[in-house]
Amino acid sequence: MAAETESAVPSSDPPVGAGDAQPDLLPVRMLNEFAYCPRLGTLMWADGEWAPSLDTRQGLFTHRRVDKGDRRAVPESDAPPEEPLHARSVSLSAPGEGLTAKLDLLELDGPVATPVDYKKGKAPDLPEGAYEPERVQLCAQGLILRENGYRCDEGVLYFAGSRRRVSIPFDDALVERTRELAAAFRLAAANDRLPPPLKDSPKCPRCSLVGICLPDETNLLSAEAADEHTGGALHRKPRKLLPALSEALPLYVQQQGAFVGKSGDRLTVKLEGKKLTDARLLDVSQICLFGNVMLSAPAISELARRGTPICHFSYGGWLNAITTGLAHKNIALRIRQFEVAADPAASLGIARGIVAGKVRNQRTLLRRQLKERDKGDRNHPALTALDDYRQRAEHTTEAGSLLGLEGMAAKTYFAEFFGLLPPWSRGDTNGRNRRPPTDPANAVLSFLYSLLTKELHVAVQSVGFDPMLGVFHRPRYGRPSLALDLAEEFRPLVADSATLMLFNNGELSEESFLSRAGAVALTDAGRRSVIAAFERRLAQEVTHPIFGYRIVYRRVLEVQARLLARAVTGEIEHYPAFTTR
Repeated sequence: MAAETESAVPSSDPPVGAGDAQPDLLPVRMLNEFAYCPRLGTLMWADGEWAPSLDTRQGLFTHRRVDKGDRRAVPESDAPPEEPLHARSVSLSAPGEGLTAKLDLLELDGPVATPVDYKKGKAPDLPEGAYEPERVQLCAQGLILRENGYRCDEGVLYFAGSRRRVSIPFDDALVERTRELAAAFRLAAANDRLPPPLKDSPKCPRCSLVGICLPDETNLLSAEAADEHTGGALHRKPRKLLPALSEALPLYVQQQGAFVGKSGDRLTVKLEGKKLTDARLLDVSQICLFGNVMLSAPAISELARRGTPICHFSYGGWLNAITTGLAHKNIALRIRQFEVAADPAASLGIARGIVAGKVRNQRTLLRRQLKERDKGDRNHPALTALDDYRQRAEHTTEAGSLLGLEGMAAKTYFAEFFGLLPPWSRGDTNGRNRRPPTDPANAVLSFLYSLLTKELHVAVQSVGFDPMLGVFHRPRYGRPSLALDLAEEFRPLVADSATLMLFNNGELSEESFLSRAGAVALTDAGRRSVIAAFERRLAQEVTHPIFGYRIVYRRVLEVQARLLARAVTGEIEHYPAFTTR
């Protein structure tokens, strides 16, 4: 099977047709993906998902010539050329077959047409000459040529890795199989639910969409949900198919008057004509601009084309806007999101998991901190109360009760949390205050919560959700309710934990804050310290409590957003909140 994945690795070409408005004509490139894995093909064509990988980039390099096309006219079938003709990048459709394709190379010799498809790998040692996905894709191109009047009895696969042409005859069995897969693909694309993931398949580790598909994670959660009704059983933990670290990172610019431009494949940050820093576009996952920072039109265009969000903060750190490219193409997920939000029982089921996870994480943070301060008092009243609130949240049947339990848990939690901070940082308060914060501790918490909301906003938007419609936070003008929903379980783990580090490690002092008429705000230097601590926390590895592998917090945010999508679409029964021990 290892050899099969070597040749049948998907997505070596650009995603032609991926994410189009599901036209009547099926792109044969997507048919290749569906033959490789029905879930992969559906994710790419019906849901518009795409993620580059080393294989896809190598595929683009292999196609660098044939994708350019040429200007020579291609004669129609009733006027065959007098001499053999080769034409690159030829687009054809066959409404009768319901197929469309861009042929890498078309060879015409009189009335005979031969499609040639380029592959980056080596030719496999198989009696059929190639694996099924490649043969089906080539045969579909042959069917298109036939419907356009050409004589086409075979095609050619050119394997660049071994520089070898392999002829594939279009016999009746291959034609029937191609039409059968095309029909099955249309049915899968029209279904509200994705085809199930492959189980323990060797195809998954090299699939470019493995981080979106989450095959092992979805299989595990689906199996565990089924076992709740049948007595339960132990299941194999997922393989670690996700990279632990995020290759690209945010670029923060808070120098007032700075100008962000594009130079080649790099972003440059300048102030009064003098370059402050630069970064490769490839290494930037998002840009965060604070206050009066300008961005050039070419930079905006390139970032939008790459799907890199631009986050606009006020000078004081308030998230004002996010600039992105076109909206995510997975409209089916947003339709289902709106249905769930309008269903009180369905939205309460997800909200219960989120709130219970948040309270559990609040209790865990306090237990760890109070253990050091009080020498292991496991019966602290706050811990007992939080455990009670968590249990009641898990079983409440009223949205209003859930909101009340979350509020009581927060009051109990912050009454102890502020006691873990140095006295100068919390002033006379012993709880949350904001708009504006009146003490340094609340100023830092508010800024960190804003950064965390920005991260979740980007995460849920990249999955295909509408960030403004949540299940716990009800819709309100200008409020990213879903991002706030998902941020709940991470507030203790990321923001509150970073706050403790900043104050107790001496990274912030009284000089890091400004006080004006009772309102407290961070200085530029203080804000830089908070951003650095926030990024360190997101880059910290943690063991996922359900899947058992270690990944950084930033990757956890993305995984949780995708699991929420699985719960919303009904692929898994419950949303599993992220909690630590």
